[in-house]
Amino acid sequence: MKHVMRKSFFIFLAAVIMAFSIAIQPLSAQASEVDLEAESAILVDANTGKILFAKNADKLFPPASMTKMMTEYLVWEAVEKGQISWDTTTQISDYPYSISADSTFSGIGLKQAKDYKVKDLYHAMAINSDNAATIALAELIAGSEGEFVKLMNKKGEEMGLPDFEFVNSTGIENESLGDNHPKGTDPNGVNYLSAKSAALLAYHLVHDFPKALEISSKPTVKFDGKELRNLNWMLQHDKTNFEEFYYEGVDGLKTGFTDLAGYTFTGTAKKGDRRLISVVMKTKSEAKRFEQTAKLLDYGFQKFENTEIFPAGYQLEDKSSIPVNKGKKDDVSISLAESVSLPIKPDEKDLYEITYTLDKEKLNKDGQLTAPIKKGEKIGTAQITYKADNDYGYITKDSNSTVDVVTDTSVEKSNWFMLTIGAIGDFFVDLFHTVVDWIKGLF
Repeated sequence: MKHVMRKSFFIFLAAVIMAFSIAIQPLSAQASEVDLEAESAILVDANTGKILFAKNADKLFPPASMTKMMTEYLVWEAVEKGQISWDTTTQISDYPYSISADSTFSGIGLKQAKDYKVKDLYHAMAINSDNAATIALAELIAGSEGEFVKLMNKKGEEMGLPDFEFVNSTGIENESLGDNHPKGTDPNGVNYLSAKSAALLAYHLVHDFPKALEISSKPTVKFDGKELRNLNWMLQHDKTNFEEFYYEGVDGLKTGFTDLAGYTFTGTAKKGDRRLISVVMKTKSEAKRFEQTAKLLDYGFQKFENTEIFPAGYQLEDKSSIPVNKGKKDDVSISLAESVSLPIKPDEKDLYEITYTLDKEKLNKDGQLTAPIKKGEKIGTAQITYKADNDYGYITKDSNSTVDVVTDTSVEKSNWFMLTIGAIGDFFVDLFHTVVDWIKGLF
């Protein structure tokens, strides 16, 4: 009986210790709440650029047709610059025609000696992921796909994509294109993106050309007398198709698949004033990529809330003012120029703090501002930092992680008489200290 009681006691004790250890785990251990069946993934708040979740997000993978997001961006840019218009027409050259006629590339059957509008080709690319339409647009903008690839890589650099390589406009492996692979690229070349780069590309597309979502959100589109269905199953298709994958608020963005890449998807959804961007790479099936995306979106919308962490005018207790030189006041109050709001977990507000970085060019050698000083004058920045271990950072450099530090009031320059009196006083103070030091040196 004693043995049974002792055994029961130790089982109870072990359970208590285990429960207690779980309760006191650091937030970094508890943060891996998303059990994701994808080799790589990322979730980003599109308003602030804050990364809410990441898994192997810096690792390079073939993106397959998610590559077309860059082609889409360059089409929008060409229209914006007036190089082409949505009503500009083009005909199909031999290369994209051969792609469209090849069933292995799932072409929509483009015809030669026929004028196609940019608008229609873009719809076929963005909604049905058509490869031939993509190549035709690339040739129209740059003259050849090889020249277009140069534009893609240049734009990737301009966007600050951290990890990428473009070798064609579609996401097909160059080996599959044979002799048609873009001139100047490796015949065996493969497009590569990290999940972070794919998310940043989507971020730029959504922010710079928000009307792209009006197209990517269409479940179907008419093209050349045919109905093309959107490959994004998370949209609200008719009830006989994909109803189980529908996710409220999803309005984009781009699917992808090759044998090498697996099933990939860059998604975006908006609920209220919040927009999230998600990327999953190398999932195992069409259904999986949407199921895993739903997990990410649920995590972002359910676990995070837009919260004001620091209000406008917030001051650090030990740095609420800064000394002033040659002013009618000896110091000036400083604070945050605007409020800081971020998507955070409700119980983590106290885990955020700010540190100042003052502009050294604004200060003299004694760390003073020199009058006159204007109210609201920027004198530095405040960096918002997260004190726990699982800080994924931001997708962009110009994010909400910094805010301006400004002066709260103006300080006029002191008049010449007071400046002269002050200078004389400083002279005699310095002279007194020099004499004292000299006398001390005698003994």
